[in-house]
Amino acid sequence: MKFFSPKVLLHLEGLAILAAAGAAYAVQGASWWTFAILFLAPDLTIAGYAFGVRIGTAAYNLGHTYAMVGAFWLIGHFTHASTALPFSLIWLAHIGFDRLLGYGLKYPTAFKDTHLSRV
Repeated sequence: MKFFSPKVLLHLEGLAILAAAGAAYAVQGASWWTFAILFLAPDLTIAGYAFGVRIGTAAYNLGHTYAMVGAFWLIGHFTHASTALPFSLIWLAHIGFDRLLGYGLKYPTAFKDTHLSRV
């Protein structure tokens, strides 16, 4: 069944992450202006491609992995940084949105080669 294909499930997973992060952000009562302004901030990692495909791929992937969001949140939590949770939720929502649209982690072969498909 096509609905249960890995690609479809990864897109649905992205939707679930986006929705959950958005809902958690709403519960925090943080500013939606901040959310809107920072939502695309992880895409600034694309600038790494100015230094070549290898560095660009590494920079982009670091900015688009759930593990980095978790590490950022943990550091913020244990240092009592009040912005750690809202910023982490924005970042998490961004990654979920990217996955929903089909943008995945990059391979060093080309920018359009991702773990989800060729974009």
